[in-house]
Amino acid sequence: MTGQISGPAANALASLNASQVDFIQALPKAELHAHLNGCIPISELQKLAHEYSPTSSELSSDVVSAGISRLQDGVVLDEIYDFFNLFPAIYALTSNPMALRQATRAVLAQFLDGPHPQCAYLELRSTPRATAEMSRTEYVRAVLDEVERYPRARAALIVSLDRRMGPEVLRECVHIARSLKEQDRRVVGVDLCGDPQAGDMEAFAEHFVEAKLAGLGITLHIAETPANSAVETLQLLSYAPDRLGHATFLDETAKTAVRATKACIEICLSSNLLCKTVPRLEDHHLRYYLEHDHPVAICTDDTLPFRTSLVGEYALLLAAPPLGLGLSEAEVRRIAEMGMGARFGRL
Repeated sequence: MTGQISGPAANALASLNASQVDFIQALPKAELHAHLNGCIPISELQKLAHEYSPTSSELSSDVVSAGISRLQDGVVLDEIYDFFNLFPAIYALTSNPMALRQATRAVLAQFLDGPHPQCAYLELRSTPRATAEMSRTEYVRAVLDEVERYPRARAALIVSLDRRMGPEVLRECVHIARSLKEQDRRVVGVDLCGDPQAGDMEAFAEHFVEAKLAGLGITLHIAETPANSAVETLQLLSYAPDRLGHATFLDETAKTAVRATKACIEICLSSNLLCKTVPRLEDHHLRYYLEHDHPVAICTDDTLPFRTSLVGEYALLLAAPPLGLGLSEAEVRRIAEMGMGARFGRL
């Protein structure tokens, strides 16, 4: 029943009866916070690793194999920053257009194919990378080529902006997103992501204004750690985001501001638990937003390191405590409807 998932999501899913699993599978669900490189199935990474032939500037085959083995064995994260060390091997394996298309195809299939798709609609997100074998524009076009194999009502792309980007790269990435949208390619939004402590958020202001003027949705990873300042959080909220990623450590002032805007919160339960930004499921800030009838979307974040699926994340809502939050089917259906209502593809 749990497939390749493990941990909190697998335990919650295993506790449900067949009728409850059928209920979750049948719900029209939107996955709005899935990072491409964190969702590549391990079997696909193993294929790519087998074909990998590094240049002198890339990771050695041994280093890549060690990284894949760590992901395959299951990672233990002591804090959120450990998470960012998992990706060099994946980036090396997806450093050319052909490999990137292959990986993207596998991620899309994981979410959208089969008799019981994980979701009805997917907004995949990824940060454009320039490598020796492709430009940032070529990166985005390669991903879009795979996304656009699916109907517009099922899949779209969000271009991620890393907090560590300098002004020239930021400008380039927003230009790519805007230009491709103008060409009627399936780019629907931009995202702020990366190391929660990196970067000067003032430098992003003009770029979010440009993206909004182009009709792109805005989603921001925000207040992911206790170290994120209240000043920075309010600054990010001043950019009028349409959705917020995680929003784990908003103070009361920020919560009030967010509730006033009705910006949807992208909730990633397993991610928060395994990165230890939330100590226990019963302490999760999802409860606060449900109590205030504020829009939320249940998402996976990165299915590979967190060993989860969207069905598994919904199982965490429905399963009885302590394995889940013990919500009713009516409450879970309402959450799924909120997620579908927050799609950038509707803008």
